[in-house]
Amino acid sequence: MGVVLSAGCALGVCVAAAVMVGRSVKRRRGWKRVAKVVEELEVACATPLGRLRQVVDAMAVEMHAGLASDGGSKLKMLITYVHNLPTGREKGTYYALDLGGTYIRVLRIDLVGERSFVRHIVHEQTIPDHLLTSTSEELFDFVAESLKTFSESEEGDPEYLKTETRELGFTFSFPVRQRSPLSGTLIKWTKGFSIKDMIGKDISQCLEQAMARHGLNMRVAALINDTVGTLALSHYHDEDTAAAVTFGTGTNACYLERADAIIKSHGLLATSECMVVNMEWGNFWSSHLPRTSYDVELDAESCNPNEQGFEKLISGMYLGDIVRRVILRLSQESEELDPALASSKLHTPFILTTPMVAVMHEDDSPDLSEVARILQETFEIPEVPLNIRRLIVKTCDIVTRRAAQLAAAGIMGILKKIGRDGTSGKDTETRRTVVAIDGSLYTNYRSFRNYLNEATEQILGPDASSHVVIKVMKDGSGIGAAVLAAALTSSSSSSSD
Repeated sequence: MGVVLSAGCALGVCVAAAVMVGRSVKRRRGWKRVAKVVEELEVACATPLGRLRQVVDAMAVEMHAGLASDGGSKLKMLITYVHNLPTGREKGTYYALDLGGTYIRVLRIDLVGERSFVRHIVHEQTIPDHLLTSTSEELFDFVAESLKTFSESEEGDPEYLKTETRELGFTFSFPVRQRSPLSGTLIKWTKGFSIKDMIGKDISQCLEQAMARHGLNMRVAALINDTVGTLALSHYHDEDTAAAVTFGTGTNACYLERADAIIKSHGLLATSECMVVNMEWGNFWSSHLPRTSYDVELDAESCNPNEQGFEKLISGMYLGDIVRRVILRLSQESEELDPALASSKLHTPFILTTPMVAVMHEDDSPDLSEVARILQETFEIPEVPLNIRRLIVKTCDIVTRRAAQLAAAGIMGILKKIGRDGTSGKDTETRRTVVAIDGSLYTNYRSFRNYLNEATEQILGPDASSHVVIKVMKDGSGIGAAVLAAALTSSSSSSSD
């Protein structure tokens, strides 16, 4: 009897051991599958120096094509008609209006020369939802009333504005066909707006008519987008500024181009030496850009498939969702994350934002507690093992590194086009060149910023990189619009004297 019991116990132990070994083997296989997902991602996102230089060349080629003819390139290369940039010597009081989404911002600055100014209070106001689909008159009446309330509180004397015209820089960050530095017609609405009677109308004229209805004596002296405003503000502080780039929810770039290089202008810019060109570079594409299955899926499911390809690889709106798609794939390959498949939140597009990615990426706690918190709060995935959390951090690093390095290659493409990248053999190469950058992705995400700066130096090399300066320039859409209004007003006054 004892022998039978002993044999039974031994059999039980063997069975239990076999089960444990089986589970261990299964976990190891699962881990290998999960690790392979991230390894494959890293290979697909690789941006070695040779590939980055191919992107640089492709950007320069597309710029040439876009300057030659409309429709000749993925890059629109829009003529802004801005050729007089601020010098820092401007004086006077100027206003700025920023309409770039579902809110408006108004500010006033007093320029005192010597590249300095006194900035007054900034007023911000949310646009009521019903105005997003109303009429152009209703929208701009709301804007004009906000401008009037703000300006009267700033001036102190309401009667002053009836006799003294104030100049206004207007940042309107929607697709516009520019006709002059201070006028342009709306091509289409984005960002939730759908005011049909506005399409094809002159933006500045609509605003000025509304201001007149409200007894506000202001004139639109500059109509720009936020990237041109960033260039203007940087040039106000530093005349060596040659380009500006914004990295936020979206991304764009503009730069100072020789007027004779803008072939599609057909000689209309003959009186100008240089002109600011709005690249609309979010739509750039090249076969040299590393694209993964996650990028393909994101693009196919977006509201604008096959458009804004560059933006979908490098901008703040999309990085979080790329990481989310990888985490979803990890959950499909890992038993330890399997319960997450039951969570509909993991399948929800854009639920993981880029600021969340930044927090996870830069989590330096021993147990990656911030990663665990975000997975719990965002996806309702509890108790994610530490080794999986490490893979998620690595995923954030891979996606962010690719974005930043491609962004750097884009900037270097601009410098190559204007002969400031150290490869053309021109004297301009040794000239100091400032690139202004604005946007929360660059200013708030340290790892993105570091990767971009490192890639810039790597692509340029030690000699050329010593002549290129990247400067953070905040609030180009506000202050930049005001100082550009001052520059254009001063230029207009000088030419009429």
